[in-house]
Amino acid sequence: MKIFCQLQHCFFHHIKQLSQKYTLFIIGALLSSSLFSQQQDSLAIIQLLEKEGLTWRMGDKQAHADCWQAQPYSRILVSTADGRTLDIPTETIIDPPSSMLGNGGFAFHSNHKMKIGDNTAWVAHDEVSVDTNGKETLSHEIRLLDKIDGNWKLVGQSLHFYNHPPENKIDTTSYIQTVDIASGRIETVLSIDEHFEAPNWHPDNYLIVNSMGKLYTLDLKTKDLELLNTDFADQSNNDHGISPDNKWLAISHNDVTDPSPKAYKSAIYVLPIEGGKPRRVTSEVMSFWHGWSPDGKRLAYCAERNGNYDVYTISVDGGKEKRLTTAEGLDDGPEYSPDGKYIYYNSYKSGHMQIWRMRTNGKKQEQLTFDENSNWFPHPSPDGKWIVYIAYTSDQKQNHLFGKQVKLRLMNLKTKEIKDITPVFFGGQGTINVPSWSPDSKKLAFVSYSVN
Repeated sequence: MKIFCQLQHCFFHHIKQLSQKYTLFIIGALLSSSLFSQQQDSLAIIQLLEKEGLTWRMGDKQAHADCWQAQPYSRILVSTADGRTLDIPTETIIDPPSSMLGNGGFAFHSNHKMKIGDNTAWVAHDEVSVDTNGKETLSHEIRLLDKIDGNWKLVGQSLHFYNHPPENKIDTTSYIQTVDIASGRIETVLSIDEHFEAPNWHPDNYLIVNSMGKLYTLDLKTKDLELLNTDFADQSNNDHGISPDNKWLAISHNDVTDPSPKAYKSAIYVLPIEGGKPRRVTSEVMSFWHGWSPDGKRLAYCAERNGNYDVYTISVDGGKEKRLTTAEGLDDGPEYSPDGKYIYYNSYKSGHMQIWRMRTNGKKQEQLTFDENSNWFPHPSPDGKWIVYIAYTSDQKQNHLFGKQVKLRLMNLKTKEIKDITPVFFGGQGTINVPSWSPDSKKLAFVSYSVN
């Protein structure tokens, strides 16, 4: 009997331990599931806020309306930097007059704070809104949301605008961004109060950018920005790019020791992708790199010779350069297609800056765009299906200046159809001078700016 009681005690003790163990497991699983659900909701809400701002600036009335749901308790309150208070009807935001939409620019959110319930949520965040002239508007915002049929919708908001404190005035802010060509979603990788330009996208998930003559790497995951060793080449401009095997970097460096009497003495160099001492490729200045051939054996570039800017190619080992264009006016931005059949470039030969392509021997020059924009820097996607380019929304003649109204446009190379993939924004020189496609051809990196 004593043995039976001991066995009984052990059995119930084991059952109790198992019960406690599985109770803890179930509680842990529920907490984990709840945490995962909260994370999914917070991500969905942030993406909704991004979409709401972007569709407003792009002028996509239907997509913007889809972000909202009018409720009996909906309210939109605005306090302005000069002390006024506005009570805006919800219908004005959900169904605005067309004149209110499509005014371009970007909004950058930070410091998100959320309270998420089963079907309601509120979000507080800061916003920097940059218009097409590069002017910043600052606000603190509170957004109210309901989950309707499983989807979060905005139902109200309170916006409080304020001015920069005088001591916080800065010259230029660079916003290094990416855009998804399918969804249109734009993400901000880094905001920095210095002038950065021209992102190249390396398959190891980092960007190469230039600033004030130097090159940097920007890790897309950690956001760490590190100086790239280019030895003596400390006057590099925004014409740089990665070789097809991802082992080399071409740069355009102002060689002040060159004997040429020209005021600017850009020459093309190559160096190891991890950094090192550059090797000069072009003997003549001015030469500005723009493309590698798919086999990595030749470079395409824009060069000034005898007062005219044309497209040239040269062996990566140097030697004699080959001139491909001869028309009067600027030919610039040459870049090889991934199949090696074409070189895409921008040209003023028609009397208006447009996108062209030609065979890699310079034959069969063909105009691809025919609009009122000044179109620059065509970049073929790695899969060969698209080109992206920057369009100045006003005629800039043969200039591609910083601080202008621009947008990024995407051409389907099979159908030749073109669409905008960004709103009009403040950019230009430095935005997308170089190849900046992600290796999978799904995204592009670019830079927009504000100036205050």
